[in-house]
Formats: sequence, structure tokens, C-alpha cells
Amino acid sequence: MQNRHYSPDLTPPWKKQRPAPEVPADPDLVVEEVTSGFCGAVIRCEKTAQGPTVTLEDRFGKHRVFPMEPRGFLLEGRVVTLVRPQGRPATATPARTASGSLAVPGARARVARAGRIYVEGRHDAELVERVWGDDLRIEGVVVEYLEGVDDLPAIVRGFSPGPDARLGVLVDHLVPGSKESRIAAGVTGDHALVVGHPYIDIWEAVKPSSVGIPAWPTVPHGQDWKTGVCRALGWPENTGAAWQRILSCVRSYKDLEPALLGRVEELIDFVTAGGAA
Repeated sequence: MQNRHYSPDLTPPWKKQRPAPEVPADPDLVVEEVTSGFCGAVIRCEKTAQGPTVTLEDRFGKHRVFPMEPRGFLLEGRVVTLVRPQGRPATATPARTASGSLAVPGARARVARAGRIYVEGRHDAELVERVWGDDLRIEGVVVEYLEGVDDLPAIVRGFSPGPDARLGVLVDHLVPGSKESRIAAGVTGDHALVVGHPYIDIWEAVKPSSVGIPAWPTVPHGQDWKTGVCRALGWPENTGAAWQRILSCVRSYKDLEPALLGRVEELIDFVTAGGAA
């Protein structure tokens, strides 16, 4: 009688998973670990006693180490198996956005959240876009601008902030006892946050050294501040052109004062904590 040999794997062929494509874990490759959902760029591959591992760094600079298991990662939505690259071990310093966050090459903008960030004017919005634009698109946060804060209470009432639609507001010259501080106190709540910087105008939040001046001029009370700045610096009294000159000097968060950096980061965290898009 003829002996028959059976495979120990009794899984029906139609239920077997196809092998996932093998992808070298090259530096800066952005993948998502399938179990945890952690998304980051490859910065290192290592050989350990338990098997090869890969270290990922997310956009906030957080590191996590994962085993390089079959079908363990997603690349652009496809399940893949990461393998060690040929040659030297993968090590890299991932690129950063202008805000200092980890850049995610090829990332698509997220569908806009219901929550919003409001800033006082067009110059404020342009500066936020210059430094935080990449981060805001990934998070799905839209920035809109007001023309001053006098109408802020009515705007907040009309927006009707809630758990899934948080509102963050950045105010110029938010100092104790000011008109701005009284307005801010009246609209801040569980789902609306008003924060501000101490500068008379957003121009002052740009470091003088980045603009190539020793300091921002002191403008006499009662005089238009922007016009006074142009006069004191010997610039043409065209505030629009002056702003473009200032903005062109801003390349990253390093060109901004810490008092502004912290407030914008606080607003992004507040709005993105308010639920899905």
C-alpha cells in the first residue's frame, strides 16, 4: 500500500494569505505599524537576539522600536514586510517641517476638522501658515482670520463650539488689564480657548536678528505702530511691502519668539483634541 505524505498546514488554499511585498527599511521611509497604528519614519534598523527591529520616529519626535515581522507594516495603505536594507544599517535624521515637527513625505492633507483656529489678521494667518502649514494640513486644522477682536463674542456664539468642534483663538497684545484680556475671559470655555502673545503686533513676534535689525523700534503712543516702525527703520511707508520683507526672513520656528511658539502649539493641541474630522 502506497504511503501518503500530508503537509502539516491544513489551511485551505483559499484562506491562506499571500506573502506581502518585501520593502527595504531605508532611512526616511514612512510606514505605519499595523497593530499599534504608530506612524513614523525609519531612522534605524538593528539586529537583536530576538530578531531584527526597526526604530520609527513620528512627527512629534517620539521613538518606538518594532520587530520586523512579516506583514507587520502599512506603506501607503498596503501591507508590507520590512526587511533590512542592503549594505550599512539604516540610520537617518528625518527631515523636519518649519515648525520643527517630523516631516511626513508624500502625506495627504487630512479632511478639515469642524474645529478652527482664528487669528486676528491676514499677517497673523500668513505667519502661522509659513511655520505651521505642513502640520495643520496633516491635522486637518483650518486657520481663519478676524479683523480685530471686538466682534469675537458674537463670532464665538455663531460658531457654537462643542466637543467635536473646538475653537482656538490667537490674540495680539494679550496682557493683563487690556481690552483684549477682558474679551478673551468672556468667551473662553470648555470648548473655546483664547490665548495670546504680549506683542503689539505679530511683526514683533519675529526675532529682530532674523530681520536684520537690532530691535523693534519704540513707537510713540497714538501713532500707527506699523507706520511708525517703517519710519524708524527708514523703510518706505508701505506696510504691506514691509510685511512681505519681514515674512521672507522667516524660514522656521527658530526665527520666532518663544512667547508666540508656545501659544500656537497650545492652540493646535487644543483643537486636535476635540475629536475626529
